[in-house]
Amino acid sequence: MADIDYFFATLSPWSYLAGTRLEQIAARHGVTVAYKPIDLLSVFARTGGVPPKDRHPSRNEYRAQELLRQSAKLKMPFNLKPQYWPPNIAPSSYAIISAANSGTGDVGPLVHAFLRACWAEEKDIADPDVIRSVLADCGFDPDLADKGMLTAAETYAANTEEAVSRGVFGAPFYIVNADDQRFWGQDRLDDLDAYLGAKRK
Repeated sequence: MADIDYFFATLSPWSYLAGTRLEQIAARHGVTVAYKPIDLLSVFARTGGVPPKDRHPSRNEYRAQELLRQSAKLKMPFNLKPQYWPPNIAPSSYAIISAANSGTGDVGPLVHAFLRACWAEEKDIADPDVIRSVLADCGFDPDLADKGMLTAAETYAANTEEAVSRGVFGAPFYIVNADDQRFWGQDRLDDLDAYLGAKRK
């Protein structure tokens, strides 16, 4: 079992804004991460969340302001209205699962690459050619885009069920497995870092 279970969705702007800080934190504290893409809209529906298209305008206006503030603060390129959004996230999620199962590369940068493709590079992360390109750029066999789809689909569904059963209601969401400590949002990564540091003392 990994030390941290990371639940995310490849259409989530907040998951994008997490960047690769989780990987830096994990390296600093010597902990492992399990990457668990989820069907975020299903999680919303089952845990009281509301997708952006159905939210009150005041909530979406604040969301837009905060996304732009956070991206500027983090110095990350960001397009508030990507050309290909919302994408079908199943294909990119399956590719991430297949890559993780292959044991042939670093999954963290791959996750971020898919998110960056959506939110900063105007790419359709449901497009097979984009998926293959992202895999190759991150050092994975691009043919993983077409391999193990049944297993990946089953894992994706299982991740979503697990997320709901363990109290996940949004993305990004981090759970420290040793004591079920939960951290929601890219703006809680500093708290996760501090928590892991305190546990080591």
